[in-house]
Amino acid sequence: MQLKHPFATSFGTFQEKEFFVIEMEDDSGCIGFGESAAFSSPWYSEETVETNKHMMEKFLIPLLFESQIQHPDEVSKRFQSIRRNNMAKSALEGAVWDLFAKRNQSPLYKTLGGTKHQIDVGISIGIQPTVKDLLHACEGFIREGYKRLKIKIKPGSDYQMLKEVRKQFPDTLLMADANSAYTLKDIETLKKLDELDLMMIEQPLEHDDIIDHAKLQRELSTPICLDESIHSFEDARKAIELGSCKIINIKIGRVGGITESKRIHDYCAEHGVSVWCGGMLEAGVGRAHNIAITTLPQFNLPGDTAGSSRYWERDIIDPEVLVNNGVITVPTKPGIGYEINRKVLESLRIEKLVFTQSNTVYQ
Repeated sequence: MQLKHPFATSFGTFQEKEFFVIEMEDDSGCIGFGESAAFSSPWYSEETVETNKHMMEKFLIPLLFESQIQHPDEVSKRFQSIRRNNMAKSALEGAVWDLFAKRNQSPLYKTLGGTKHQIDVGISIGIQPTVKDLLHACEGFIREGYKRLKIKIKPGSDYQMLKEVRKQFPDTLLMADANSAYTLKDIETLKKLDELDLMMIEQPLEHDDIIDHAKLQRELSTPICLDESIHSFEDARKAIELGSCKIINIKIGRVGGITESKRIHDYCAEHGVSVWCGGMLEAGVGRAHNIAITTLPQFNLPGDTAGSSRYWERDIIDPEVLVNNGVITVPTKPGIGYEINRKVLESLRIEKLVFTQSNTVYQ
């Protein structure tokens, strides 16, 4: 799918998103949907669209066929023998959760234990060519009612830029996302951000670090939020115990699925750590899963689940995800609450693989 606008971060610029839609059908004809989150290149994590395909086809899907599944929580246990490859695991597990909720005639959010009927959403703004361009983008999103602005930063495009945004919009909830662009050598630059009353600085240091983040958090009054460093419940537990962060961004694909997301959520709730749901430039299916998980009570900060029209000329679901004054109303139909638009899906499809108990068919 082609993005409406290029999306720039410290590790690259995206113009299109290649991904898999997982369609899982049971013997009764009930269908659940999942979506892969990996990008085409290994910038955000080691996973890519192609590695997802390999892992699903050769390892994960055969595991699903080993025996009947009574509850979606069993999927992550079944996948434990496979190291990492969380986005491949999550794509399949998401379809199981949707199918499970539909079989029980329950909205996915209720199946997960969610309590909210509406969720607040923020917007993620990629690195802009000029400060003027950034201020113009911020003004537009504030006018649309988004509850929080997340601004991508990198060395040389950070303090002065954010200072101008804060000056122009003194009362707006504002956070910075570094995508691992800094080291402890940049501590003085990062400490200057304390002046700007930010909600948080997201993942300023290495993508796999929790030690240096703990050192940095002790030097900052601004909360650190960890994103790329958290791949599992154990990562979250250790980061919280070390004091590496005060906030965690839970991305379903990054941590391996909804079951693991719930475990992290529950642990954060027990320890008073705020969580929110980040985005991976998802299309409608992945966006719907994000909406469902965000209804859990400890998701107490606006997430990145913006409306479909922010990214796509036409999403693959009906109705598309709509944001009204910074709020998404949670759908109440069974499962993810949205229908797949088959016509749009087929217009975008470049490959189809059909898996049954006995064989694989390529189309």
